[in-house]
Amino acid sequence: MRVTETVSAGMSGRTPRNREEQTTLDRCGDDSVGLVCDDQPLLQIVLYQPEIPQNTGNIARTCAATHTPLHLVEPLGFRLSDRYLKRAGLDYWPRVTMKVHARFEDLHQALGPVRMIYVSAHASRPYYDFQFLPGDCLVFGSETSGLPRAMIEAEPDRILKIPIDRSRVRSLNLATSVGVVLFEALRQLSITHQAPVFSDSFTLGGPSRREACPPRR
Repeated sequence: MRVTETVSAGMSGRTPRNREEQTTLDRCGDDSVGLVCDDQPLLQIVLYQPEIPQNTGNIARTCAATHTPLHLVEPLGFRLSDRYLKRAGLDYWPRVTMKVHARFEDLHQALGPVRMIYVSAHASRPYYDFQFLPGDCLVFGSETSGLPRAMIEAEPDRILKIPIDRSRVRSLNLATSVGVVLFEALRQLSITHQAPVFSDSFTLGGPSRREACPPRR
């Protein structure tokens, strides 16, 4: 992971609006000038038991382009040495921060107290009607089975869907789904930050530095 310089938001203090925002306050810390996440990327992507190497390769390319860490939960439907996986990621693999976890519980343990946001066809809430926060982990299921029902039922307030006409197509490609939700989350955070951001808080076209968490209102 890159070592980044912390910068302050220069905002005055405020009371968290809800429980989720309090979690962000607790995780990032509170000081007199701003709320700064000094040890977490803005967003992370989790693929739960992905099956198709080309999809994971394309997602890895998107993660490289946005500085977003990528986590894979086993079992995988391919080997990491798969030529289709490498071909889809082209020559961007050195720029991808990727970790493989044997179980979802291991992922939880490795990441600590982060907020998991699940994307599922069984959800009723559209992804664009959700407030993303710094530190969110976006979780996507396998191409054929999706996410386990027990997993998403445990977090009913954090399950999102991408609305599509299912009378025409059953689902979107996994790589497309990841891109749709990831860029909406980055869009929201860029507005909150009042500046374009990448997932690990590198500014667009600027020096490598860590941005502050959302401005205080």
